[in-house]
Amino acid sequence: MGNVPHDMQSPLPPIDLGGVQLDTPVILAPMSGVTDLPFRRLVRSLGVGLVVSEMIASWAMVRENRTTLRMAELDGSPSAIQLAGCEPAAMAEAARIAEARGASLIDINFGCPVKKVAMGQAAGSALMRDVAAAARILEATVAAVAVPVTLKMRMGWDHTSLNAPQLAHIAEQAGIRMVTVHGRTRQMFYTGKADWDFIAQVKDAVHIPVIANGDIVTEDDAETALLRSGADGVMLGRGCCGRPWFPGQVAYFLRTHHRLPDPPLAAQKEILITHYQSILAHFGTDAGVRLARKHVAWYSRGLPGSADFRASVNRLADGAAVERLIGAFYDPLIARGATRALSREVALAEAA
Repeated sequence: MGNVPHDMQSPLPPIDLGGVQLDTPVILAPMSGVTDLPFRRLVRSLGVGLVVSEMIASWAMVRENRTTLRMAELDGSPSAIQLAGCEPAAMAEAARIAEARGASLIDINFGCPVKKVAMGQAAGSALMRDVAAAARILEATVAAVAVPVTLKMRMGWDHTSLNAPQLAHIAEQAGIRMVTVHGRTRQMFYTGKADWDFIAQVKDAVHIPVIANGDIVTEDDAETALLRSGADGVMLGRGCCGRPWFPGQVAYFLRTHHRLPDPPLAAQKEILITHYQSILAHFGTDAGVRLARKHVAWYSRGLPGSADFRASVNRLADGAAVERLIGAFYDPLIARGATRALSREVALAEAA
């Protein structure tokens, strides 16, 4: 295992990326269909070091696809736009567009395991099988912009090619300022367990900051991942679904070694209502009601009667009716002092 740079009795040091400082290196992971602008804005308001957009195809950004530009909308600083692609010129141009739109940094995706990306487009995690092509993309993107460029990847394509340390070294030579490693291979998708110990090999291979990602759904997970990997920070994904306050809890814990309790159920209801209204305002009522359903389901998971509540929400198309139903579900639970029972296993299953 690599050297552990942190005394876990003291606050996690900030990360300076050159023009961008992460005061608390706790990062909201890019998640397709989840980390849209309303969700990123909400998580930022509840305390997090950095938010990253959903993965955006470089060719769609260059063509200024309307949906893509909406995905790339930013609010606050620092904010990152994550790009995926297999052509250096397109990645470079997309990075320039993202920078012009206000991105504090550009994140390159070498980790997406989805078939249409990794196989159909030879992008995402497929680039871990073609180190020469990966290097060209890294170099072109770094050269195209003045803001810092970071990289997110997996351990490798499969367990016969665990080349993340090699690729991290190449990335550092290309000018990448920070590397995030999801402790799984592409072939694992989201099955099995994230290997935080392997991330230590990446940390040993480079001098730039390394971020640990995968299966971090409690404060203890975050501390353990840091200790086992020697990483400089953590990136949180599925554990934030239905818990937008979770990154703030992790950040507070790593700063102070004290725990923030989950918000009371009445506060959770208000956070959900705020999030729901923000989704409808951003996407419009018709699309917003549909997009909000998964979030409503995640917020209510672990509450008594939540399965019937979710089924009822999924049948409604009227935005005001859904909001009334949220109140009708939460208010009696709040009145009788109900609490949410959410196991670590359920948190890991969210958004898988």
